[in-house]
Amino acid sequence: MKVTILDDYHDTVRTLACFRQLDGHDVTIWNDHVEDVDALAARLADTESLVLIRERTAIRTPLLMRLPRLKLISQRSVYPHIDVDTCTRLGIVVSSSQHPSTPSYATAELTWGLIIAAMRQIPQQMAALKAGKWQIGVGTTLRHKTLGVYGYGRIGSAVAGYGKAFGMNVMVWAREVTMLKARADGYATAASKAAFFEQCDVITLHMRLVEATRGIVTGADLARMKPTALLVNTSRAPLIEPGALVAALRAGRPGMAAVDVYEEEPMRDTEHPLLHMDNVVCTPHLGYVSRDEFELQFADIFEQINAYAAGSPINVVNPEVLKARRS
Repeated sequence: MKVTILDDYHDTVRTLACFRQLDGHDVTIWNDHVEDVDALAARLADTESLVLIRERTAIRTPLLMRLPRLKLISQRSVYPHIDVDTCTRLGIVVSSSQHPSTPSYATAELTWGLIIAAMRQIPQQMAALKAGKWQIGVGTTLRHKTLGVYGYGRIGSAVAGYGKAFGMNVMVWAREVTMLKARADGYATAASKAAFFEQCDVITLHMRLVEATRGIVTGADLARMKPTALLVNTSRAPLIEPGALVAALRAGRPGMAAVDVYEEEPMRDTEHPLLHMDNVVCTPHLGYVSRDEFELQFADIFEQINAYAAGSPINVVNPEVLKARRS
């Protein structure tokens, strides 16, 4: 098959051990990021199998209508960036492994790194040291503080375990069925959403972005946080009400934030307000970006391509297309 891989920023994919799974396929890899539909249509004109790296490029109807040879979109995890209904109508199979038993430990680890970096002011202290200054402030330790985990899925539960290992008091807020699991795992759950935001010293968000969770963290929620508290988001930016985080930080509640995700990505706006706040640590959506994580992700993605080529597609999110898929 003619396979195209988009958005491989650092030309990493061809260096992975699992890349051997594509032996025998005609593979093209693009290392830049393009959003223009005309440019993408030209690049993908002969593509039969399109590989996406998470949500870096949106695959919408205007583009899909111009790709008559496309048969398969292969990726991993959630797919809000793909017009699945259009794919079905056009006979394009969408395969996306939901990796039910494997959390993104890379994201959980980055979350923990951001917590420590923010609480101990590591980026700010480093910048000051480079500028010839010595110790510009006093950080905060984590032991005996309350870690609030909002959303207790695969990543949230891993982060809760890290908090326990650091001697923190872990508190969970989530859907009732998920909180039952958290209690079974030995963690406290908040009496209410308001109490959760009021009592926690660190709150970290770990929910999928769906219509029910869009804007689920409101300005009123953030205003309840302590002026010494930290809000961490390595999940999705729209979980927070638009503009609410910047306004809350300016108002002093919470006192800090650590952010890995943004409303628009790649985020190249050097004037973005979060980048100019001394109480904020920002990273460019690094959560899943590790070599180990890429090996796991692309092994699944390439397996899906080979399964399709063998005539037996797997992890199909639009199974109704199988009756009339493109030949």
